[in-house]
Amino acid sequence: MAILFQERAIDRQFASFICRESGGATGEVFRLLVSLASSAVGKGNICLSLADCAGQTLALDGKEIVVPDVDALVELLRSMPTVGLPGQHRPLVLDLHGRLYLYRYWQYEHELATNILQKASTQAEGIDEAILQAGLGRLFRGCEGEKSDRQKEAASVALHKQFCVISGGPGTGKTSTVVRILALLLEQKEGSKQRIAMTTPTGKAAARLKASVNDMRPTLECTDEIKLAIPDNVVTIQRLLGAVSGLSRFRYSPKNQLPYDTVIVDEASMIALPLMTALVTALKPSARLILLGDKDQLASVEAGAVLGDICSAGEEGSEASPLSSSLIKLEKNYRFQAGSGIAEISRAVNAGLGEEALALMKSTALSGIAWQGLPEREELRRVLAKKVLEGFRSYLAAESAAEALERFDRFRILCALRDGPYGVSGLNSSVESILAGEGLIRQENRLVYRGRPLLVTANNYSMQLFNGDTGILFPDPEREGALMAFFRAPDGGVRSIMPERLPLHETAFAMTVHKSQGSEFNRVVMVLPPVDSDVMTRELIYTGITRAKENVEIWSNEGVFCRAVRKKTERHSGLRDALFISASQS
Repeated sequence: MAILFQERAIDRQFASFICRESGGATGEVFRLLVSLASSAVGKGNICLSLADCAGQTLALDGKEIVVPDVDALVELLRSMPTVGLPGQHRPLVLDLHGRLYLYRYWQYEHELATNILQKASTQAEGIDEAILQAGLGRLFRGCEGEKSDRQKEAASVALHKQFCVISGGPGTGKTSTVVRILALLLEQKEGSKQRIAMTTPTGKAAARLKASVNDMRPTLECTDEIKLAIPDNVVTIQRLLGAVSGLSRFRYSPKNQLPYDTVIVDEASMIALPLMTALVTALKPSARLILLGDKDQLASVEAGAVLGDICSAGEEGSEASPLSSSLIKLEKNYRFQAGSGIAEISRAVNAGLGEEALALMKSTALSGIAWQGLPEREELRRVLAKKVLEGFRSYLAAESAAEALERFDRFRILCALRDGPYGVSGLNSSVESILAGEGLIRQENRLVYRGRPLLVTANNYSMQLFNGDTGILFPDPEREGALMAFFRAPDGGVRSIMPERLPLHETAFAMTVHKSQGSEFNRVVMVLPPVDSDVMTRELIYTGITRAKENVEIWSNEGVFCRAVRKKTERHSGLRDALFISASQS
């Protein structure tokens, strides 16, 4: 039976261009391979694995195409002038493992692997060991036991090496470890001269990291001088690199490098390959790079699963690999007690144990988790009403925009899909209908009403609003009660913007799990669709569950849930091999 290949317009145009550049009469199989390589990037892959399509029959534009075996495909591709070996400047690159790349993505991968291995192999200079050991003992006092010692170990690695990855789930102390790392850097003899940058992929994550640093600073066992010197300015990666409005390039690059001595990157799992490469190649050769993230979370919606590939190469590499000594995984959870519902369900989902995860969700013995069979479409709004009123009534009764923003982040509905009754669009419409029916919102204008929550979906550098930022329409007492869009300000307060000046945005009672990355809510209801979908994977389920700090409730059909937990996201990339093989040869 033929497999339907849905070709996008951009895939079709790229394939036609490459075929013309290859001499014209290239045959339908070559044209299909080029289109598949373009499509693979659109689906989050770095390359096309020939093994995935070899021997299959694909249906394209009503025509069935039989794809030869891998050896025949390699022979065909090698005969084309537009296909080169790694290192050759051709539109397409075919490596020795049967991976077909668009040249630009092969170059991203190659440059990133080269730079990471160089940094992982290099010791940081100028570390006074006596000062460091004294600081480690003082700042990590009480961190004893095999798992607790990981934070102290991570700090030591971060200071000694130019490259360090600190991986761990929510509540494992990644942020508190980094604040202590900042103190340790500043305590060094030349610490006052250290230029430190902290960055995240989204404005929302930047605000959270800034707040965490400020909360943690007073608790440190160090001098007031060091506490005051700890930076709290956190910017998005695009802003750090100096994004040029309207262009896909940055002010800082390998030719104009960032001036920082240490760069700390939070929420690294969300960073796509092109952006990570742009950041890493813009660093000074002597700069220290520290990545924080949860490798088990969803990867970027764009191409690549960079943090996962780096961690995989570090975990599976030889003891001699520089990556193996640059990777620290934090395991002790300070947020969830052993045996808590969220901790247990996260463990089962990460392990791919669908039936066990379902049994845990339905168990009454664990706190903080609950299961709800997915209501039929006609019953969805009625069943949803109780949760909506419990979750959103409080913020709608707030007396100030700041209070409304704080209360709104206590509860969120998360979805796997954007469209349909069980997706973002359908659920946001249902929530609005429920709240309007109770008189909690008044929708004379469906897009402009008091209390409408906003999710920014496009970056706007001039207004300092970024994809993923959340705000609320609320009366502004300084403008005679006119509705303004309020967002959190970098200083912890709020700022207002006229609604008509907002960049692209949407209603945010419900949001996709992807968009929720970098956020935390006290309570979460995660609604999964009634049928299987490509996006339904264990990483999506895990990410949704771990957005909740206190309670998560999953609404799903049992079979759909179990199959999603058993299905692991597979993104084709050569980064892990590039890091692993090169490291093994070093």
